[in-house]
Amino acid sequence: MPLLAIRRVVLCLAASAAVALFVQPASAADPAKLIETVAGEVIDIIKTKTGADRQNAIKKVLQTNFDMNAMGRSALGTHWNQTTEAQRTRFLAAVETAEARAYSERFGAYAGQTLTVGKVTTRPNGVSIVDSRLNQSTGQPIKLEWEVRNGSQGPVVTDVKVEGVSMVMTRRSDFNSYIQNNGGTVEPLIKELEARAAR
Repeated sequence: MPLLAIRRVVLCLAASAAVALFVQPASAADPAKLIETVAGEVIDIIKTKTGADRQNAIKKVLQTNFDMNAMGRSALGTHWNQTTEAQRTRFLAAVETAEARAYSERFGAYAGQTLTVGKVTTRPNGVSIVDSRLNQSTGQPIKLEWEVRNGSQGPVVTDVKVEGVSMVMTRRSDFNSYIQNNGGTVEPLIKELEARAAR
């Protein structure tokens, strides 16, 4: 499976944690359990939800289990400081909806992969790194690292690295390229994200 497709599957896996967290709230205190829950719940979502129901479920997951504001700010990089408050609000809302739609469509790429969670490393800044392997039906396992921080409502995912490549930094590169190719301002990017979300 191409690395880009694998990254999409990883993000789909990540986007499925919320339901299990409501069912098993005690697991939310453990970063490893959070990631294990992600892997289990994505299978259930694939089997039971389609279309708008799937997209809405994923959006709820993103809202409750990911620090979307911090991830959005980081993905926008230095351009964040060039935006107005109104633009920031529109940007974050558009990213959330566009990502939920994209992840919902990409669930179709799932082909029997399983996730094995390994060690958890806690850093002095309070970030936990959860090592895992994405086991494929064919080919070598893919190394994944989940960055988990303690938010106001408990642990939240703030980034995923696939073979050492950060999803947030990948998004930053994509956004920066779009901005540079469209006049050097953020407004065209926001409009494009809003258009994607509305499709």
